[in-house]
Amino acid sequence: MAMKRTLLASCLTLLMLSCYPRDSEPFVGNVKFDGTGYRPVYKNPEEISKVEVQAAQALKTPGKIYTFDRYLFINELGKGIHIIDNTDPKKPENLSFVSILGNYDIAVKDNWLYADNFSNLLVIDIANPKVPKVVKSIPNAIPVHNYPPLQGIYFECADEKKGVVVDWEKVDMAKQPKCYR
Repeated sequence: MAMKRTLLASCLTLLMLSCYPRDSEPFVGNVKFDGTGYRPVYKNPEEISKVEVQAAQALKTPGKIYTFDRYLFINELGKGIHIIDNTDPKKPENLSFVSILGNYDIAVKDNWLYADNFSNLLVIDIANPKVPKVVKSIPNAIPVHNYPPLQGIYFECADEKKGVVVDWEKVDMAKQPKCYR
């Protein structure tokens, strides 16, 4: 008897669900596709791994700050690291900029500066901060997510064959992409 009730309830549930009106395009949760979504921006691994010391640059979006001896290392979010001579704190001298794409975090221990480079971890010798040297790159040491940092959005699924996702841009889309977050 209980089995017949369960079967009857299951059949009624399926019947009710089959009559539920649906939009022409399915949507996830409470978010309906509005014709826009996020598309990944790719770079090839060679572009990403290129690290170079450049002339000093003005700080635009600084992040973390570390000190070593009389020097300051200031992260420029997503771009690299400023090296500043702070011998005279009233007149700090901006010496150089180490260009590191995808750099958001840094740490200093003794003569070593550690920096993220998207999923790679760089070890930089700063025994002479005027001439920093990358001594090691550890690939895939840092987990990265191949989806935008936002929620409740549709986006093109990342394709590793196209390169490494370095950013996301909001664009108009003719049809609803397969990925949602």
